[in-house]
Amino acid sequence: MRVGVGWFFVPPAPFDPEVIAHYAIEADRLGFDVLSTPEHVAFPQTYASKYPYTADGSFPSSSDEMPFPDPLLPLAFAAALTKRIKFSTGVIILPQHHPLYLAKQLATLDVLSKGRMRVGIGSGWLKEEFEALGVDFHTRGVRTDEAIEAMRVIWRDNPSTYRGKHFNFGPLKSFPKPVQKNGIPIYVGGNSRPAIRRAARYGDGFIPTPGVDMPALLKQLREECEKIGRKHDEIDVIGGFYGAPTEDQIKRLEDLGIKACGAGIQFTNDLGAITRDLEKLANLLIAR
Repeated sequence: MRVGVGWFFVPPAPFDPEVIAHYAIEADRLGFDVLSTPEHVAFPQTYASKYPYTADGSFPSSSDEMPFPDPLLPLAFAAALTKRIKFSTGVIILPQHHPLYLAKQLATLDVLSKGRMRVGIGSGWLKEEFEALGVDFHTRGVRTDEAIEAMRVIWRDNPSTYRGKHFNFGPLKSFPKPVQKNGIPIYVGGNSRPAIRRAARYGDGFIPTPGVDMPALLKQLREECEKIGRKHDEIDVIGGFYGAPTEDQIKRLEDLGIKACGAGIQFTNDLGAITRDLEKLANLLIAR
């Protein structure tokens, strides 16, 4: 089982370079597969949008001042301190970005990390955040699909040309290209039918939200793959947990053929506690 970890700076845990450095170095030392970080550029002080992954629609944060740093800069910082561990967004809100800019940033980070980058993407849920950015919330699905296509063109072609409804460019040149031969792997996040369809059509991987009915989700993924003639086992499905899973939970993932999962620890500014919690997680999941 490949195991990834991520960071969420839930107060009172600070967004602190010493904490980030220690977390990344220890995760690398202990053999974790990937380090991921989420994205939100801003939370409007009041909003009516419902978070789709909780029963009551509330966002799972104890503070409205929870830091959401830019996702790529801390990963670049961590890449400079590590040798083996991979890096991912989990997830970046793709339709809020122009694919030319984001493809350049990701390719740059892939070069700096010597090919250790992947990108987890989602289409977003917070309508008021889109409005603050001047991006049409209702076209986010099409923008997401076009952005995936456009980034792959930029990473692959020289010169690069893309023609879509929302993004048009080229022919143009964009360098550097990613170190990874087939471009940076794209992992699609979400539990909705459109997200599953997007994972089948575009994804190198699929990241369902923790706590979902995995057998049902995998059945839908297989159905979507069959519609387009794709083998579903080409898609790297990541099982997820908000904290440390039990052995029984891991066994259930393995029985479903899932070979990777994400897990978490309580974030803190106590560096010793970070080491102990990561070691406990590694002994539970990686050593087995």
